Amino acid sequence: MSVGEVGTADGTAMAPHVFPREDAAPGLLVRLADYRELAKPRIALMALITVAVGYFVAGGAAEPWRLLATFAGIGLIAAASGALNQWLESDTDALMLRTADRPLPAGRLSSNSALLFGVFCAVGGTVWLLAGVNLLTAALAVATLLLYVFVYTPLKRVSSASTAIGAIPGALPPVLGWTAATGELSSGALVLFGILFLWQFPHFLAIAWLYRRQYESAGLKLLPGGGIIDGMTGWIAVVYAVLLIPTSLLAISLGLGGVGYAIVAGVLGAGYAVCSVAFALSESTKTARRLLWASLVYLPTVLIALTIDAFGVYG
Repeated sequence: MSVGEVGTADGTAMAPHVFPREDAAPGLLVRLADYRELAKPRIALMALITVAVGYFVAGGAAEPWRLLATFAGIGLIAAASGALNQWLESDTDALMLRTADRPLPAGRLSSNSALLFGVFCAVGGTVWLLAGVNLLTAALAVATLLLYVFVYTPLKRVSSASTAIGAIPGALPPVLGWTAATGELSSGALVLFGILFLWQFPHFLAIAWLYRRQYESAGLKLLPGGGIIDGMTGWIAVVYAVLLIPTSLLAISLGLGGVGYAIVAGVLGAGYAVCSVAFALSESTKTARRLLWASLVYLPTVLIALTIDAFGVYG
């Protein structure tokens, strides 16, 4: 608290009056929460989980320094991607209900603050990977960031092809884990990439359909055919869901998964495809939400099953 004197109209002094002093702590906590939101922590966490899958499926040793450098470096790159994405999209975020309360469109952080935060995280993450992991992983991580921020993000305003482009950086985290463990690319890394790449299409098409009106009002072109051709979105989801089944089973031929993984991947893959077909036959909020939930069940369960089997393979 601070103390001051309050004067009367004739200039005489009154008794000291206590003024409340603004506490800086709540403001600091709010600011930190805004920077945390810039980093898109849920997406970053999911990326790190798939990095861990790639690392351990590849047979990576549990070396503390390498693991710390891998997760710190890729985590910072993921945070940079989220921040720079929001820096570029603050104008369209302001037009959509689901994103209007983000730090930039809501005016809680400045554009320059977001840019500096993103650059700081990108540089820091790259240094971590170069110093503690290897050049290949650092190069792939930087390529992931550049493709996501400077190709996928602006392309969303132009073409629905952005979904396919965005699926590339979205599928690279397990590859980063693989190269962090082995220092090289191999067929196992490509299978992991294929699983993540194909999984994303039904997942993101369901989201894009559910929020299509908001995306349209913001000028973002995420649905094939502009969302006008009935059934097109759903049938594209079906194609990728069906392709996901044999792709996921390729891990078995490489010795990365066993019977347990085969059962999980086969059953959940079939369920994912069925939900995609249901969405294609009747595009509705109900079928889109069901497909979205199926995607959220499929990926972590299949990756956990693969990791468990991989530990068995590598002892």
